[in-house]
Amino acid sequence: MSTENEGTAAPTPPAAPSAPPAPASATQDAAPAPAVTEPVTQQLPPTPAPGTEPTQQIPPTQGGPGAPVPPAYGQEPAAAPVYGQQPAPAAHGAEGWPPPPPTVPAYGTGGGHGGGAWGVPLSADGPTPKPKGRGGLVAGVLVAALLAGGIGGGVGYWAAERSNNGSGSTTISAANTPKDLKREAGSIAGLAAGALPSVVTIEASAGDGEGGTGTGFVYDQQGHILTNNHVVASAANGGKLFATFSDGKRYDAEVVGRAQGYDVAVLKLKNPPAGLKPLPLGDSDRVAVGDSTIAIGAPFGLSNTVTTGIVSAKNRPVASGDGSGSKNSYMSALQTDASINPGNSGGPLLDGRGAVIGINSAIQSAGNGGFGGGQAGSIGLGFAIPVNQAKNVAESLIKTGKPVYPVISVSVDLQAKSEGAKISEQGAAANELVDPNGPAGKAGLKPGDIITEFGGKPVDSGPTLISMIWTYKPGDTVKLTYLRGGKPTTVDITLGSRVGDK
Repeated sequence: MSTENEGTAAPTPPAAPSAPPAPASATQDAAPAPAVTEPVTQQLPPTPAPGTEPTQQIPPTQGGPGAPVPPAYGQEPAAAPVYGQQPAPAAHGAEGWPPPPPTVPAYGTGGGHGGGAWGVPLSADGPTPKPKGRGGLVAGVLVAALLAGGIGGGVGYWAAERSNNGSGSTTISAANTPKDLKREAGSIAGLAAGALPSVVTIEASAGDGEGGTGTGFVYDQQGHILTNNHVVASAANGGKLFATFSDGKRYDAEVVGRAQGYDVAVLKLKNPPAGLKPLPLGDSDRVAVGDSTIAIGAPFGLSNTVTTGIVSAKNRPVASGDGSGSKNSYMSALQTDASINPGNSGGPLLDGRGAVIGINSAIQSAGNGGFGGGQAGSIGLGFAIPVNQAKNVAESLIKTGKPVYPVISVSVDLQAKSEGAKISEQGAAANELVDPNGPAGKAGLKPGDIITEFGGKPVDSGPTLISMIWTYKPGDTVKLTYLRGGKPTTVDITLGSRVGDK
């Protein structure tokens, strides 16, 4: 039994809520909503080779430009007028309203200069009085509309005739249209254009031919590529890896090192091209909720895909798994609503300056499904490994090929229903559940204690504690609060270290 920050059993992510929240129209006697549980997350699985995914066409919408408008209910449809034929005059009176427009404009009926108001017909006794009340105004509006309609139709017909005869053109071009459309360097288009040449689509295949597609990005000029462990795990032992850049150039790659617990891996191009441009790394500790984000990857094999969103939350404890039954990975994640899907795994999450603030790693899933596949898609809840943590892991992998984990040397009960992280009480000897020579043992912790705070932040479960510990480095001193018999105690604890995955 492990004496590190692992559970006594293979970690199983908590179950998702069994039903969505009741709609606002639910009746008052509806059953109370179930208790909220921790969200279930899953690692973004690799995707099949591009082009093998079925797509769904968008169904045509009803109607559209030029479609006939149905008559009002109970009304006979009006017959279309025959071109060149005068429409039948409407009867005057109640059924003939509005009156037809005059065949000759009012200003042409006489009067000349010094006559009545412009456009008002004259009579023997002077100008005809203006119609009073709303009816006169409506009539004037309708007459104007009919005249405008006639003029517009005539102009349209004239333009069409000229176009058909080849004697003119109806195309209008702006005189000051720029020859080249240039985007600002700080725009989303500008940032994407600068980052895409440093992002690669990773193809991993095992010895038996199975594999998938993920994403990575250039970490340094020596050809190291940073990505997720679960992207390359299938090819780690005797498989094949390829990295394809946005310009279509494809290179062989090999695994330098990988950390299953962090879900981080480093590859190296076997024959890296000259002039590699590493993506700049930001500071994930200074990210604020609401900051803009840009995710780049190959969702469902669609390479060089760019999506945008914001940082939705910080320090989100996430235990993610790929569904294969292997151990979970833990992270204190950046949450984003930028659309990420299977195949975005290992791709960069950029801030509004184009600097990497995280590695896209997991999504919240509402269920299986999708167009023609069993993989879940984005519902706007994506999780990225903070780049500060990923950088520390990458440096260790490049130097030694192995990850180094900070530990407190206890076994946490991942299934315990308690307000905190409970140290296991059974499953192994007491000195294995809490190493007496480890950081927690030296600080006086025992099996059954419940850890409620770590580094001044509340702890609500075992996975939360593990994800918090792994944001630190071995040798860091952190304050820890635990309960024993309902009484809180706070101690200082110096983190130990563990090399490699178990």
